[in-house]
Amino acid sequence: MLLDIIKAAVLGIVEGLTEYVPVSSTGHLLLIEHFFGFDDEDFGKTFAVLIQLGAILALLSIYFTRLWRLALDFFTDPVARRFVFGILVAFLPAAILGAFAHGFIKSVLFNPWLICFMLIAGGGVLLWVDRMDLEEKHNDVATFSWPMYLGIGLIQCVSMIPGVSRSGATIVGAMLMGAERRAAAEFSFWLAMPTMVGAFAYDLYKDGAHLSSDNKIIVAVGFITSFIFGWFIVKTFLGYVSRHGFGLFAWWRVIVGTLGLIGLALGK
Repeated sequence: MLLDIIKAAVLGIVEGLTEYVPVSSTGHLLLIEHFFGFDDEDFGKTFAVLIQLGAILALLSIYFTRLWRLALDFFTDPVARRFVFGILVAFLPAAILGAFAHGFIKSVLFNPWLICFMLIAGGGVLLWVDRMDLEEKHNDVATFSWPMYLGIGLIQCVSMIPGVSRSGATIVGAMLMGAERRAAAEFSFWLAMPTMVGAFAYDLYKDGAHLSSDNKIIVAVGFITSFIFGWFIVKTFLGYVSRHGFGLFAWWRVIVGTLGLIGLALGK
């Protein structure tokens, strides 16, 4: 039990540090679970999604004032109303695909070899896009075009492959469609709210039976640590990206993916 609590704390820290940066939090969690393991494989897969709630609440706590203002302005401000509908348009493709493909994703795509390859490939794509001389036409997430909201939502669906990264897919998609770097990263925050809350609720509905009273303690530990470290990342990520870009995250992906492949090849 003590060992599982320590593992949960480590996984919570990893979740908090990786959920909102383009490195694939699910990919990292699943690789750690593969190499260090939970005794209950089904619970381990469910745990990877459940502790995301801690990171989500960290984001919601920081964005609470903006969310409240958006709710108050929804019926009187057409810009606010359009932005809310834009987020919903971006969210719907992943919601529909996730509902239909949930079983396939968890049974087939939660594969450590695939995760490592996707980490490396995604790192290459992120590095390439970050170095491109893209025309930055949009620096306000509330003024993205309707095709842009939909396009980002469709690209987000690719992130259902563990190792791709939800935030990475949305950031790359937004930048390729003309969003300024900081605006692309900020929209990934907004889109994370319905996407991750929906993923948590659906996974809890499908796999909640794997949670015993002991497992709930483990989830609580992971939840608290993911909240603390997720809060730190949300507070600092946009400023860092504005100054330094995404190079650090791209190379991190390549390193982790390569080390993972070496570990798998050695038969771990």
